[in-house]
Amino acid sequence: MPEWKTTIIKKVKINKPVLIVGMPGIGNVGKIAADIMVDQLKAEPIIKLFSDCLPNSVFVQEDNMVELPRIEFKHKKKGKQDFLFLVGDVQPMREEDSYSFAHAVIDVAVKYKCKEIVTLGGIGLQAPPEKPRLFCTGNDKKFIDEFVKLGVNNKLHGIVGPIMGISGLLLGLSKEEKIRAACLLSETFAHPMHLGLREAKEIMKLLEQKYKLGLDMSKVEKDITKLEKDIKPIAKQQELLEEEKLSSASHQDTSYIG
Repeated sequence: MPEWKTTIIKKVKINKPVLIVGMPGIGNVGKIAADIMVDQLKAEPIIKLFSDCLPNSVFVQEDNMVELPRIEFKHKKKGKQDFLFLVGDVQPMREEDSYSFAHAVIDVAVKYKCKEIVTLGGIGLQAPPEKPRLFCTGNDKKFIDEFVKLGVNNKLHGIVGPIMGISGLLLGLSKEEKIRAACLLSETFAHPMHLGLREAKEIMKLLEQKYKLGLDMSKVEKDITKLEKDIKPIAKQQELLEEEKLSSASHQDTSYIG
């Protein structure tokens, strides 16, 4: 398996944290939710992970300089409860790499005696949902029931197929370490250009109910409204390009016999 380099950025005392995982995926629902929470709560980076199995690319930053793909654990203490957030630019897609990544994350969870893990993701639909529903599954029925009491649907069988990547693997691997884990999934639009901003907000509202993180949901709404305004011209341009491609394909010569 590929090796993962774990680097301590800052040493902090952490006791039985809740680990919330929001990595890129369908609609980037989990990533958007985790990134906004980390930003609002001013969670501090404490560990970074890196492996040569990550995409062979760099990201251009706002200052026009480049950085390698970043995956980090960020920490925030609320009252007596510690929270860890796993956030990043990318996640491995090959099966072997995905497993090695999940094992590296579990190693950190075990080291800090993590008491529970919540992974975030999306369920891809063929059209944007007007009011996205939230679903929950996991490795511990009592833990799932805690979310069901908050209004989440646990009837996932037949609605979603395998849960791919880190959001799914952590549920299975953490069970072996006796860490209870749940996955929160929001309905979203399964289009590569779609950003699940409203879907991410629904997940954040639920996590605020459950953990009393101290999120300012009115500020979340303002941030999302601004992001929607910023990406609308880009989305429209992409939509026109897609229409142009379809139109071009439909006018190709098909008079041959083959």
